Amino acid sequence: SSLTIDGVVLVDPEVLKGKKAFVQLSCTFRYGREDMDVMGIAFSREIYVAIRQVYPPIQDKEQSTHTKMQGKLLRKLGDNAFPFFFEFPDNLPCSVGLQPGRKDSGKQCVVEFEVKAFSAESQQAKVRKRSTVHLMIRKLQYAPEKSGTAPSVETTREFVMSDKPLHLEASLDKEIYYHGEPINVCVNITNSSNKNVKNIIVSVDQVATVVLYSNDSYVRAVALEESGDAVAAGASLKKVYTLTPLLVCNRERRGIALDGKLKHEDTNLASSSIVKEGVLKEVLGILVSYRVMVKLIIGGSVHCVCARVRLCFTLGSELEEEMVFEEFKRSNLKGMADDEEEGNVSTGDAAS
Repeated sequence: SSLTIDGVVLVDPEVLKGKKAFVQLSCTFRYGREDMDVMGIAFSREIYVAIRQVYPPIQDKEQSTHTKMQGKLLRKLGDNAFPFFFEFPDNLPCSVGLQPGRKDSGKQCVVEFEVKAFSAESQQAKVRKRSTVHLMIRKLQYAPEKSGTAPSVETTREFVMSDKPLHLEASLDKEIYYHGEPINVCVNITNSSNKNVKNIIVSVDQVATVVLYSNDSYVRAVALEESGDAVAAGASLKKVYTLTPLLVCNRERRGIALDGKLKHEDTNLASSSIVKEGVLKEVLGILVSYRVMVKLIIGGSVHCVCARVRLCFTLGSELEEEMVFEEFKRSNLKGMADDEEEGNVSTGDAAS
């Protein structure tokens, strides 16, 4: 189903003095500070922009279709309240950003959504900052309702000077996990070789690829267990390792992908990207995926890996019915000079 955004704008015709009122929905990919401009190249790219005129209304308010919430707001706010409606194209990305490092300054690499209301003589006219208010919103990726087959993988490793091989199996108990949910990794090792396994390392890796401009990839272990478990030659081991990838354990680590954040609210690790059929990956800004890695170490060094397997899974948010209301007041804008910051910032969520 299509994702939509609807709302209501309250205008004061006396203050507008014959100007029109518009609402704009925009999706922007930023990969540098807003004030940076190198050789005429801005460090941002608008992925999507749509504008609607709300005043004077193009369609009669009584004849237009409203949501239930819009109807309540229109009745409460009176004759100078006007509805607006946007429909998200299927190919728009979700709100995702790469966490900057401790010493990084300026805007992070991020996909942002904004709803902006402004007054002007026309859409193309220059807009004064005091005639504008902003509403930052998020487009979040919720976990699919239907889970796929639980991931399972196995591999066999043969060694020179050993008649028999080492066999490794690993599996997860399901394919989709919610943020904050423990991930149980079942590891089954049959070591028929003459090599001694000195350590078993299990990790949850986040892979974030910036596909819009550079194709840079960031691979970060967001949960890790170096068990110290050993499997001697001729022995076997079956054990379940439990890992929980959490942002609280990965704060200030550069390159960790996070779900979009509003104001100073906390967020979580970015949800897995779900690419719809026919959508170009390049338009999605930042693609995020997760995998469990199981490595068997035969030497004293962590670089001496004798066997490894990979299990891909989906990490997402549980669907919640959440709505955030904040009010823009003309009194908040009184006394602002034209060169001051644009309006106020409010928050809200959209889900895909």
